[in-house]
Amino acid sequence: MKHPKKVSRHIINWINTYLENSKINGLVVGVSGGVDSALTSTLCAETGKKLICIEMPIKQEDVQISRAKKHIEWLKSKYLNVTSVSINLDNTYNCFVDSLPNSESDKHDLSLANTRSRLRMVTLYYFAAINNFIVAGTGNKVEDFGIGFYTKYGDGGVDISPIADLLKSEVFELARYLKIIDEIITAKPTDGLWNDNRTDEEQIGATYDELEKAMMQESKSHLNLSQRETEVMSIYKSFNSSNKHKMDPIPVCSIPKDYI
Repeated sequence: MKHPKKVSRHIINWINTYLENSKINGLVVGVSGGVDSALTSTLCAETGKKLICIEMPIKQEDVQISRAKKHIEWLKSKYLNVTSVSINLDNTYNCFVDSLPNSESDKHDLSLANTRSRLRMVTLYYFAAINNFIVAGTGNKVEDFGIGFYTKYGDGGVDISPIADLLKSEVFELARYLKIIDEIITAKPTDGLWNDNRTDEEQIGATYDELEKAMMQESKSHLNLSQRETEVMSIYKSFNSSNKHKMDPIPVCSIPKDYI
């Protein structure tokens, strides 16, 4: 990244302009302990507008909870416009799971993982609604427009996406520039939706650096790829194809004019 200061200032100004034009009072961000939410919440804090950081563990690893709390405290020590709420959603999630019929579907565990994300979305919008705030998304470019690595109507359910034009490597660069705590920057990326604390790399089968390269090369022809690069390109295209329903606008059935 050539100009991290200009990039950060551009995003901050963009958020402020949106808020002013929309006559919105402030922002809500879910803080997970990962670098994406840490960067997004920091940029939102930099606007000077009111910001509520919400931590919402659901059967979360202690280390993830600890990182989220440390980041929120760091923000509150730097910015007077930042407040926070911590809500443990274990009981809410357990009640939902207990109410479900038995299922032998091979998608059962994945569906429950996505349910965690959707419960968090509902929580964020509760606080946004009662304060006339909006929800700021935390997705980056690789996740949002490359492989669709997010939950539809979960962490993908947001009002604005301040960092969605940044590659993951650029997220890390900007996080370092803004002096976000090292513990977050050095942690392996994880969505925190699984009981075994699996990382994003373990779920996807490739690193973000590899996926970024594939994303940049996808439209090029006559590529001389190594065996590993070929594998990653296949992984990238598979995710991109299967998750198009998340990334593309919702299809609308158009009625012929002479029918109406």
